[in-house]
Amino acid sequence: MIAYVERAVYFILALVALGLELWALLDCVRHRAGAFEATGKRTKTFWLALTGGAALIGIFSLYNSGGGLFGTLGLFGLAAVVAASVYLADVRPAVKDAGRGGTRNTGPYGPW
Repeated sequence: MIAYVERAVYFILALVALGLELWALLDCVRHRAGAFEATGKRTKTFWLALTGGAALIGIFSLYNSGGGLFGTLGLFGLAAVVAASVYLADVRPAVKDAGRGGTRNTGPYGPW
């Protein structure tokens, strides 16, 4: 009984991680390459390779959600979630702002 619950929890964690990784990959695809270089956040190719690799590991993690080397809480699965999270938390806001041309009249709490 406990083994079934444990597998269900691992599957749900792997599904959430895969969703996060796919979101990062699709967001990276939709931005133009010049926005990455304008903000000093490496190149679009670098982030596509990183988020694409994370999504691939997420697919393996979902397939093997019972643990193991590519399991949900395995080292590669953890690294994939961290890579996608770094993109979404650091790179995405900068690239998104650069894509709009960046507003010069904004302070830390909004426009002024």
